[in-house]
Amino acid sequence: MKYKQIDRNLFIKNRKKFTAAMSANSIAVFNSNDIYPVSADSTLPFAQHRDIFYLSGVDQEESILVLFPDAPFEHQREILFLTETNDHIAVWEGAKLTQEQAFEVSGVKTVYWIQDFQKILKELMAYADTIYINTNEHYRSAVETQTREDRFIKWWKETYPAHRVAKSNPILQKIRSIKEPEEIALIQHACDITEKGFRRILPFVKPGVWEYEIEAELIHEFIRNRSKGFAYTPIIASGNNSNVLHYIENNQKCLAGDIILFDTAAEYANYSSDLSRTIPVNGKYSSRQRQVYDAVLRVKNEATKMLVPGTLWRDYHTEVGKIMTSELLDLGLLDRADIKNEDPAWPAYKKYFMHGTSHHMGLDTHDYGLLHLPMEANMVFTVEPGIYIPEEGFGVRIEDNVVIQPKGEPINLMKNIPILAEEIEDLMN
Repeated sequence: MKYKQIDRNLFIKNRKKFTAAMSANSIAVFNSNDIYPVSADSTLPFAQHRDIFYLSGVDQEESILVLFPDAPFEHQREILFLTETNDHIAVWEGAKLTQEQAFEVSGVKTVYWIQDFQKILKELMAYADTIYINTNEHYRSAVETQTREDRFIKWWKETYPAHRVAKSNPILQKIRSIKEPEEIALIQHACDITEKGFRRILPFVKPGVWEYEIEAELIHEFIRNRSKGFAYTPIIASGNNSNVLHYIENNQKCLAGDIILFDTAAEYANYSSDLSRTIPVNGKYSSRQRQVYDAVLRVKNEATKMLVPGTLWRDYHTEVGKIMTSELLDLGLLDRADIKNEDPAWPAYKKYFMHGTSHHMGLDTHDYGLLHLPMEANMVFTVEPGIYIPEEGFGVRIEDNVVIQPKGEPINLMKNIPILAEEIEDLMN
């Protein structure tokens, strides 16, 4: 890993929160992700399952965490299972965690090799009534590939049909959405790396540069600051590409008079940042581009003020829609008849602003969080309104990451990243 080792006390706290919510006499099992094949002997870079990382800090493949807080013996209450490292693996792949190193990373005292997992689990299941399985229930998930977790669940149900089944995900959705101070510091670090990348490309962008050249500048800056790279597939969308919400080809030349919509950000230690900015290719917004840019910025600033404890997700988006409607009227994109005749299920403003304003952020870019519950202090959200005008050939999105505070407005983790049009123009010129 490129990142500096995280204090294991974070993971100790996270496990305590999870086990406090478990039912009596129950076991929870968490699996690492697979290494996914491409073809021949090629594989994708390994990315750890965020749940086992959140609870242990272990960031390698073929790892399993077992939590059994009511186990009869103390050494059975937290157990890590890891691939056994040896000299051969150290030469060909690099050394894996030793049992001693695993304790230093996680704070878990009992560490076995993974080949002993089924034997030890059999003993534990004799004491337990219930197992917590870790299904993916994120509201945006659309997974077709069978995961290591899926295979484990299938095997477990066939092997232990007499035990009750519970779900880990509702607990994780709750506790992962409220960040510990250490987590906020890691997200801030990811945001700071993102700032370095954005400041790097502002003087670099000129008419004739290609979108992928800008992408290369960003990844250079991210990696040289200990990031693995982009927190998500980068969007560098010039001209009319900026009206495509998830444009990722990044293969067009940037032309004078156009703007570039960036949705690009760094990760750090598996924690995400999530930035959007929209800049002029030639270093100067046209009057219309500036008009739309400032409207989006006003919506973002007003929306941010509403991210306070007690706010309900649905009500928040309704209020943001009212603010956006007012701006679209002023821009001449909507008229009063559009508002009067709108479909309440798809308000008129959705023609130009069709996505949500905010989502939870953390270990996942679209992080865990139960949307029917009121917002709470130390939740981290994006704020990302946009206006997309295909008929005018450009779209604008502006996005920051904020932490809800116990009282008052949230703290903006991206407050140092240029956002005012004048500042962006000055830095580009």
